[in-house]
Amino acid sequence: MRQAYIAAMPAPDPIEFLRQQIIGNVRATFNEGKADAPARPPSDEALFERDSPIRQVHADIVGMMVGGIRGLFLQMLHPHALQGVLDFSNFRSDMHGRLSRTARFISDTTYAHRDTAMAAIERVNRIHTKVNGTLPDGTPYSATDPRTLAWVHVAEATSFLAGYMRVARPNMPGREQDEYYRQFAVVARALNADPVPTDRREAEAIFRELRADLKTSPEAREVAQFVATIKPEGTPPALQKVIVSESIALLPPFARSMLGLERPAFAGIPARAATWGVGRTLRWAFRQT
Repeated sequence: MRQAYIAAMPAPDPIEFLRQQIIGNVRATFNEGKADAPARPPSDEALFERDSPIRQVHADIVGMMVGGIRGLFLQMLHPHALQGVLDFSNFRSDMHGRLSRTARFISDTTYAHRDTAMAAIERVNRIHTKVNGTLPDGTPYSATDPRTLAWVHVAEATSFLAGYMRVARPNMPGREQDEYYRQFAVVARALNADPVPTDRREAEAIFRELRADLKTSPEAREVAQFVATIKPEGTPPALQKVIVSESIALLPPFARSMLGLERPAFAGIPARAATWGVGRTLRWAFRQT
């Protein structure tokens, strides 16, 4: 009888097993090693509508990883943003935790109920009031400075969009790109950033304007090298290598020069193919296609 019962049980689906393994590995990467972290379904009362550009861009895991690292490189060129990280962050010993918390903030503000989103923003605003000090030359800095926050935002927004278009949707219509900036501006303004772009033209103009605030330094180059060699828990080293390669390839030439980074040559071709392939696999696993 027992043998007949066992024989009647359906065989496990190897495809579904693989899909669940992939999902578990991704959740471990973005939840400080916890593969069994519960899924949090998007809210119908979030700040942004379902299937809108910001939700599509921020849902693409590989695009966000590529864009996120590109954004970190750019942010480290702002002396005020860099000093805040050096003075108040334990990123060297807890980079995985820092990346996980950043991912959680993006998730909360993009997909969670609007009350959860605003609570996350207020939490960051409170933290920013405690991040202040002086640069090595005696210049004061504060994480609440609207212009510094503007650079942090425009570096993120341009990078997330560039990463998404690089690995997922290179033909994204211009009107949807503009809508992405308009939507992301809602979060930036709530964080007190100013100026904030609401379309591609404004993003390019603000990027050019704020470039005057940037400065290279041994510290910026040291942090850039650290970021280029990080190995987040749960991310295969080979995958992390190609993600960093793509991030560097997407940087403006002036930023690579200031950070002492070299544009990938022939190695960049397989890196792009690899990120494209992994991106497709993850979209399949999370049923985004």
